[in-house]
Amino acid sequence: MKRIAVIPGDGIGTEVTTEAVKVLRALMDRRGLPLELVTFDWGAEKYLREGMSLPDGALEMLHREFQAILIGALGDPRVPSNQHAVDILLGIRFGLDLYVNQRPVKLLDARLCPLKDRSERDVNFVIFRENTEGLYVGVGGNFKRGTEDEVAVEEDLNTRRGVERILVYAFEYASSHGFKRLCMSDKSNAMPHAHGLWQRTFGEVRKRYPNVESRHLYVDTLAMELVRDPAQFDVIVTCNLFGDILSDLGAQFVGGLGLTPSANLHPGGVSLFEPVHGSAPALAGRNLANPLAAILAAGMMLENLGYPEAAGDIERIVTEAVRQDQTTPDLGGKLGTREVGDWICSRL
Repeated sequence: MKRIAVIPGDGIGTEVTTEAVKVLRALMDRRGLPLELVTFDWGAEKYLREGMSLPDGALEMLHREFQAILIGALGDPRVPSNQHAVDILLGIRFGLDLYVNQRPVKLLDARLCPLKDRSERDVNFVIFRENTEGLYVGVGGNFKRGTEDEVAVEEDLNTRRGVERILVYAFEYASSHGFKRLCMSDKSNAMPHAHGLWQRTFGEVRKRYPNVESRHLYVDTLAMELVRDPAQFDVIVTCNLFGDILSDLGAQFVGGLGLTPSANLHPGGVSLFEPVHGSAPALAGRNLANPLAAILAAGMMLENLGYPEAAGDIERIVTEAVRQDQTTPDLGGKLGTREVGDWICSRL
């Protein structure tokens, strides 16, 4: 039995996670998957009620008792600082050392791509983002805050170990999944210290993988090339900040954040899977939120847990839903959140 921690989150997070769980339970029945889903009420409601975001001992419990985490979006206007979201999501990412952020960019229907004359074959790549270092570590501060002389400092932290392991993971993924091309992106021409480390490490790691055609592009050039010709890319690997930006750019190629899942991985350990869209408080409770990213995230989780056939079921039927307009209005359909989940379960 494999145990999955389910954290629905806030706003539409709770709604789309409900549909992802519905699909998981349908697959458990259809394929006899030995899964146990355990729901935790960590989010804004608990934070406002009890002043608690991530409970004491939560990370140890997740590491010890669970094989995966499925989480919805976090964020609530009643918590302007979003402290609970930072504590929960970043707390889990950093606390469980989930150093790989994997974002697939796969076009399911050419109608959804804003790029001219691009087919499904042209937009099919994956971005690997270093997930525990870089500019998101929170090292820095303010001097004379709130005055006209204010100074703000944000540190970009990169370690040889951190850079090497994400590069190795990306090369290994390319090799094991039949991808022939890998691109590493940085801004070492303007950041010679932090991204010079990326350059030197990349130069060493790439020698271990002669079967993978590897190259480097500065991030501004990469952004332009992605728009000009996304078909030239198979695997992209980059730092925390650039990976965040580029993967959202990629999301627009496939129809937006409502179709974009992600995985936060520590190979061999408990990993976290999520849709990357926000909690959208204005849409909450209206049965309008697109659940497909959450459902696809559940598919990524099943793949990671060793159930590729079940993961294939999800991708195939989500693709069918998109192509038949069995979707929410943001993708051109007329269904509500719950009805999309029901339709996918019926096709299973």
